Amino acid sequence: MNLVIQGGALPTFLLEKILAATGASTAEPRPPQVVRFIGATRTAEFDALIPLIEAEKLDWAFVETGKKLSDYGLICFDMDSTLITIECIDELADFAGKKAEVSEVTEAAMRGEIDYRESLRRRLALMAGLDARVLARVYGERLLLSHGARELLEAAQNAGLRTAILSGGFTYFTERLRIELGFDFATSNELEISGGKLTGKVVGDIVDAAAKAHHLARLRDELGLRKDQVIACGDGANDLMMMAEAGLSVAFHAKPATRAKADIAINFGGLEALLNILD
Repeated sequence: MNLVIQGGALPTFLLEKILAATGASTAEPRPPQVVRFIGATRTAEFDALIPLIEAEKLDWAFVETGKKLSDYGLICFDMDSTLITIECIDELADFAGKKAEVSEVTEAAMRGEIDYRESLRRRLALMAGLDARVLARVYGERLLLSHGARELLEAAQNAGLRTAILSGGFTYFTERLRIELGFDFATSNELEISGGKLTGKVVGDIVDAAAKAHHLARLRDELGLRKDQVIACGDGANDLMMMAEAGLSVAFHAKPATRAKADIAINFGGLEALLNILD
């Protein structure tokens, strides 16, 4: 295995401790601000250093030696707070004057404290009657890609990977991102609109954690890929089932429960940090 530490200057005292703790044969500096420890082993001694590493706001990851982005055939992204910086439902709620109430439920759902389906029903009900034209305002005025999202996506596309957005969010946003960024697939919830206003419901079945996992497995099988040829990126509890269907799971600025179960956690850097982890 190799250990990759990135995101800033690695203090010399910490570098030496990591070498000793992991038994790495060498530490290779790579631009920009990346150190790759060759032949490293995760040990209890290394785990004791994690608080020191993270206190420096450095990301770390153990990765199979020689693993390349081109070894994969599919990369799947959650949308809200992963591919993009916002939770679209919270921003819609802001226009309805209900952001605080909705954000509280969103956070509880992402921590896994409330069933996602129930949380979505509760949040949408608060927005019944909202003018549907605010969807365009949220997309145009508030939606921003997460740092490094475009770089990671372009690198994946250039390496021959198929790309997907699998979201418990809304088709208004996922379809526009799919077209704008050239994603191959996208699935999410369709907001019900009547008389130019949100009804507070979705059309058809809710896309929840199980549905996201199902769609990843379906795409994987349709493309003739093995599990170890799939990458899944997410941030919340409702991404865990999807991430479990992938060979490489990436927790991006994620909730603690999600970080704990992911293969790789990017806590400080942008999504492009994944490109420094893979050879």
